[in-house]
Amino acid sequence: MPVKPQAKSTPSAPSASVPNAVRTIKKYPNRRLYDTQTSTYVTLAEIKKLVMAAAPMVVVDAKTGEDLTRSILLQIILEEESAGVPMFSEAVLSNIIRFYGHAMQGHMGSYLESHVQSFMDWQSKLGESSPALSPEVWAQFMQWQTPLMQNMFSGLANPSQNVMAQMQEQMQKQIQKNTEQLLGVMGLRT
Repeated sequence: MPVKPQAKSTPSAPSASVPNAVRTIKKYPNRRLYDTQTSTYVTLAEIKKLVMAAAPMVVVDAKTGEDLTRSILLQIILEEESAGVPMFSEAVLSNIIRFYGHAMQGHMGSYLESHVQSFMDWQSKLGESSPALSPEVWAQFMQWQTPLMQNMFSGLANPSQNVMAQMQEQMQKQIQKNTEQLLGVMGLRT
């Protein structure tokens, strides 16, 4: 049986030439951030620009390779919240914190993600239909629309709140049922 020669593999093109390649930012122990694509040190402000441009990227610890992307994104959010007009009120932040360790913690992230995505889709469609809107005109429009927006998003939130309440009620019933079964097995049923 004749042996076929293997085709030589060609080296892949560098990630800089691929427009949607994931950009790697390395974080060094001195807290400096190094963009491997541009071979330069970058700031959080420059990483924020990458996020705003929807450029796929990952931040890794230069020594361990640990993924630090979430940590860096949270740091950017913290700076934004501290610098200007905060997006999250104390009540919202408190409510988010209350979900940590709660039975519904796993669902909260996907709930927030889907609603933020819905808002972004709506904003994008509105922007496409009115490309001449400058940020200032958009801000005035949104200020005028605040009552309308509150009503619209309360319509989105109320069904979601009902679903959350139903899920919590079902979980409580299941816990009660399991507790009763356990007490029955132990002979402690009243």
